[in-house]
Amino acid sequence: MPQTRQCDYCGADIEPGTGTMFVHTDGTVTHFCSSKCEKNADLGREPREVNWTEQGRRASAAASAREQSREERDE
Repeated sequence: MPQTRQCDYCGADIEPGTGTMFVHTDGTVTHFCSSKCEKNADLGREPREVNWTEQGRRASAAASAREQSREERDE
């Protein structure tokens, strides 16, 4: 049974037979689900700073929770 992999940039599931596997010269392997993820990684963008990635959603949720608690303290 083929394995379902996870995109190393956005965290989405990659179905078998789809996506791109990039092998670096040092032997490490990076899996991408789409060219969008591949291009953003090439541009050096951090996944936690991009809102459509799993890490970005977590970071924005944490930031909004911090701001909400800050507002509650100020009241």
